[in-house]
Amino acid sequence: MTHPPRRWGCGELLLLCMFLGTLCETGSGQIRYSVPEELEKGSFVGNIAKDLGLEPEELVERGVRVVTRGRTQLFSLKPRSGSLVTADRIDREELCAQSARCLVSFNILVETKMKIYGVEVEIIDINDNFPRFRDEESKVKVNENAAVGTRLVLPFARDADVGVNSLQSYQLSSNLHFSLDVISGTDGQKYPELVLEQPLDREKEAAHDLLLTALDGGDPVLSGTTHIRVMVLDANDNPPLFTQSEYRVSVPENIPVGTRLLTLTATDPDEGINGKLTYSFRNEDDKISETFQLDSNLGEISTLQSLDYEESRFYLMEVVAQDGGALLASAKVLVSVQDVNDNAPKAILTSLTSSLSEDCLPGTVIALFSVHDGDSGENGEIACSIPRNLPFKLEKSVDNYYHLLTTKALDREEISDYNITITVTDHGIPPLSTENHISLKVTDVNDNPPAFPHASYSTSLPENNPRGISIFSMTALDPDSGDNARVTYSLVKDTFQGVPLSSYVSINSDTGVLYALQSFDYEQLRDLQMWVTASDSGNPPLSSNVSLSLFVLDQNDNVPEILYPALPTDGSTGVELAPRSAEPGYLVTKVVAVDRDSGQNAWLSYRLLKASEPGLFSVGLHTGEVRTARALLDRDALKQSLVVAVRDHGQPPLSATVTLTVAVADSIPEVLADLGSIKTAADPYDSGLTLYLVVAVASVSCVFLAFVIVLLALRLRRWHKSHLLQASGDGLAGLPVSHAVGMDGVRAFLQTYSHEVSLTADSRKSHLIFPQPNYADTLISEESCEKSDPLLISDKINASKKEPGVVQQAPPNTDWRFSQAQRPGTSGSQNGDDTGTWPNNQFDTEMLQAMILASASEAADGSSTLGGGAGTMGLSARYGPQFTLQHVPDYRQNVYIPGSNATLTNAAGKRDGKTPAGGNGNKKKSGKKEKK
Repeated sequence: MTHPPRRWGCGELLLLCMFLGTLCETGSGQIRYSVPEELEKGSFVGNIAKDLGLEPEELVERGVRVVTRGRTQLFSLKPRSGSLVTADRIDREELCAQSARCLVSFNILVETKMKIYGVEVEIIDINDNFPRFRDEESKVKVNENAAVGTRLVLPFARDADVGVNSLQSYQLSSNLHFSLDVISGTDGQKYPELVLEQPLDREKEAAHDLLLTALDGGDPVLSGTTHIRVMVLDANDNPPLFTQSEYRVSVPENIPVGTRLLTLTATDPDEGINGKLTYSFRNEDDKISETFQLDSNLGEISTLQSLDYEESRFYLMEVVAQDGGALLASAKVLVSVQDVNDNAPKAILTSLTSSLSEDCLPGTVIALFSVHDGDSGENGEIACSIPRNLPFKLEKSVDNYYHLLTTKALDREEISDYNITITVTDHGIPPLSTENHISLKVTDVNDNPPAFPHASYSTSLPENNPRGISIFSMTALDPDSGDNARVTYSLVKDTFQGVPLSSYVSINSDTGVLYALQSFDYEQLRDLQMWVTASDSGNPPLSSNVSLSLFVLDQNDNVPEILYPALPTDGSTGVELAPRSAEPGYLVTKVVAVDRDSGQNAWLSYRLLKASEPGLFSVGLHTGEVRTARALLDRDALKQSLVVAVRDHGQPPLSATVTLTVAVADSIPEVLADLGSIKTAADPYDSGLTLYLVVAVASVSCVFLAFVIVLLALRLRRWHKSHLLQASGDGLAGLPVSHAVGMDGVRAFLQTYSHEVSLTADSRKSHLIFPQPNYADTLISEESCEKSDPLLISDKINASKKEPGVVQQAPPNTDWRFSQAQRPGTSGSQNGDDTGTWPNNQFDTEMLQAMILASASEAADGSSTLGGGAGTMGLSARYGPQFTLQHVPDYRQNVYIPGSNATLTNAAGKRDGKTPAGGNGNKKKSGKKEKK
């Protein structure tokens, strides 16, 4: 009969933990705890964080974990509390069997420090196992002639617990013939024996039934029972006898299965069945019966399975020899197992770094591993090694742990991967070894900047390129890998002519291709200097710069621009005067043109395309001077039309044309008289004015006076508008464009002999001239050329000149004279002022036009200051209407244009060979005009 094991309550377990569980001893790096068995999973064992000198939250940060070898993990860490707890229910008897102390050893790894701590936990036994007999019922035979005091061996019980909780005593049920005696063996086991107290009488009682109870020393006491049936046999007075009380044998662990180890011999002097012996194991455990086999007749012991020194170093068993008369004898058998070098050493990786940065310092830990050999003695001694040609070394740590360290700096660009072979060899004969392979990848560090193949680059691009066109491609190489080798390109921020460089060009950040963001013009931009930066994507990024020069190539994309004669804004054509007495070679005018291109694209040539009188005029090929080719005849028409073409030398060449009108006359009145015979289509406004003038002359003076008042109001309005334009910063917007004679629909306004003449296309019908004394220094505004009234009153105009808003003209500057060497010639042969510049805005252009057209008035105005007298520009009457541009800097080596700020005034010219008349002369002529 057995009693069920008593379960511990929570309070009792907690009390037991308080007394036994949290005792730890730390010394020489070893941490010790004790804990009772059969605790629930997660039960507290000890404060490992405190014993390691860490805070609980540091367990996870430092990678603290339990490292066990070759068995199920019994304990685990509780990161929040820093406690060591049970990983499952622990059974001491399963772990340590009958050992007096049950110690479980494992290691604690602090991964960040690569440090190992040994931990030893003692499992305290509790009374959780009751004594147990192997068989619930046993039979014992005894001879009926057995003497009083005869001892009969009884089956003994086994208790898995140890110490006080183990088997302590036996009890026998009450009877008349037998008593119980307990004998303690050398192994500490208690063996019950049945002692015969009174003689037996088989005839009275052939069998005796007894109850044997085994008791332990726990609290409460646990017990186990077995039924003993004592069979009384016939008399057999000689028991068997072994030749030795203890047999010993030593065998190597690698013997084959079925090998006979030894033969036991026992003798019995009895005869018959009482002398026949049978052999058997007595109270053998399962491990013995599974490993060895005993021949019951021969007494031979052989192996049923292979032996393993590492599993069990010796086997102790008891063999019983029993005769047919139930007498028996027992002998001890001790089988010792000898170690053989049959286990190859093993290396177990505990911690491994699969990748390592190339900038790591020498001595960096790569791996932590332990070595183990199941053999013992020299067979279990281990040596570790790695190849010598690698930048690594092995360093022994605690117990059987080794560190794999670096010995020097690594360079990924040289070797990016390492395959490290760790060889573990024991000292057995023959030695056994194993190899472990560790793959280590060297990770890249951004230690190499991108590099361009060349120190600088240059490229060219024709002007007028399409927007977005690819200009140039460059590539930088980076020996790093991944993002550290991914190169991006950019332009260094800079400005060109006050404009950001990024508005001209852009670069593809991935491919390094340079694109044009706008169409380049060689005349504005000839070259562009920039810096290209190649940056990798590392952290921090590395970069390098290279200079790139972009040259713009000129294309013939600019048509020659004709500066003189300039076309009036009202659409009329300027008229040049040529006297009928002009000799062959007489300079009539000069066509001035420029080309914004450069080189041969800007070389200009002039030629006469069309003339109303072929052979009368010629044009200089390189100078553009229009000269008479022969003497003028009376039959030559008053109006001569010339078409002059200006062409550059580009490929293909570009050209421009200009139409010149030359009036052939000896004097201005002759020109005016002849112009009246030319009928052109007049606009409705001028026709109306002419009609009013005719009516005014024929009508009464009151009508004429009213018309004058209307005209004065119009002049005041135009003056007010001009004053507003001057106030807005465009002071010269109203300067005159041309003083010319209008013919065939072209209006010309000439200022001659101090008279202002207003003509219409139908001048034969009406021609009014009003005296205007002292009016020689006033230039007719551009507005008056566009919409000219037929009546001009000098008094009103003189009044307008006195207004404060009108800027008075300054006297001519004596520095603005031309020498004889500066007379008209080829554009390339002039000695201009290097400080002059080509007009770059509307104001300067209109001023230049006014100066050019003012010079054309020499032919008609006797008070012009452009004559050859002292204080003038030194132009003769021959060059009077053709304004020479000798004092202007060379624009693209083409033409010189005057850039002086001197104010032009009208003075007497020398074209007609007359002496300039003063103010009085003008008044006299005005009087003559009035009489007419």
